[in-house]
Amino acid sequence: MGRFHAQKLAASYAADLIAVVDADAARAREVATELDCAAATDFRKLLTRVDVACVAVPTARHHEVVGACLDAGVHVLVEKPLARSVAEADDLLARAKARGLVLQVGHLERFNPAFRALAAEPGRPLFIDIERLSPFKPRGTDVDVVLDLMIHDLDLVLALARAEVEAVSACGFRVLTEAIDIANARIEFADGCVASVSASRVSQAPVRKLRVFRHDQYVSADLQGHRLRYVRRDGGGIAETETRFERADALRLQTEAFLRAVREGGAPEVSGAEGRRALDLALRVGALIRERLARPPR
Repeated sequence: MGRFHAQKLAASYAADLIAVVDADAARAREVATELDCAAATDFRKLLTRVDVACVAVPTARHHEVVGACLDAGVHVLVEKPLARSVAEADDLLARAKARGLVLQVGHLERFNPAFRALAAEPGRPLFIDIERLSPFKPRGTDVDVVLDLMIHDLDLVLALARAEVEAVSACGFRVLTEAIDIANARIEFADGCVASVSASRVSQAPVRKLRVFRHDQYVSADLQGHRLRYVRRDGGGIAETETRFERADALRLQTEAFLRAVREGGAPEVSGAEGRRALDLALRVGALIRERLARPPR
């Protein structure tokens, strides 16, 4: 992910890529050569030379690396999840606020054009159903499937529901790793909305489906295919329509949104506070699953 982020920053007219940093010096040199910038193995030596930093390191290092950047007055775009714990997230939020810095979290699906159109529509959701299935990849297994994949959709649910979480239940299983590989969560909101969120990182084919039910309307979002299908009541019958969106480079859009927030001094599209809320919900889901798995078999 660090390489992909660096490519977008190198291609942006809004920034100059100064350096890429990796603990593996050979990897840093490889990416730096590709993008015509400096290579380094210690990010701290660069903090006085940069205005912004993109952090794509293992989650366990987020608090240390992001915290050091913020303390040096550097704006940060950090890959999700924001941190390992809510306490770490709160500390990062406090540091960013104290220095007036932008702290944006890389919840990439927010920049999917189909989701953006869906989120802009009026009307309160009654029921939200999200399914995210992915083939197994070693990358990301430093965390369970909830923090690896499901957290994307928990963020989308929170963005759509726009209400306080009232109750959470969850189940999940270990399949190919010692962490949770399959998970399902049911989230109830204070306004009556209910969401069902499923995630798997041991599927044969990738699937990203999102369905939203509102009064008199059902919307199916194919987030991979960038299209929305609407089913509405039409007089005494049912009318179906479909809207397709041009494929967009979501990572580029995310990068440009971050740089725009830094330049203009506005709030980022996915703020640290929103990243913290998604993290909190993901940690609750993970804790419920582990508690369930720890119960002795009947």
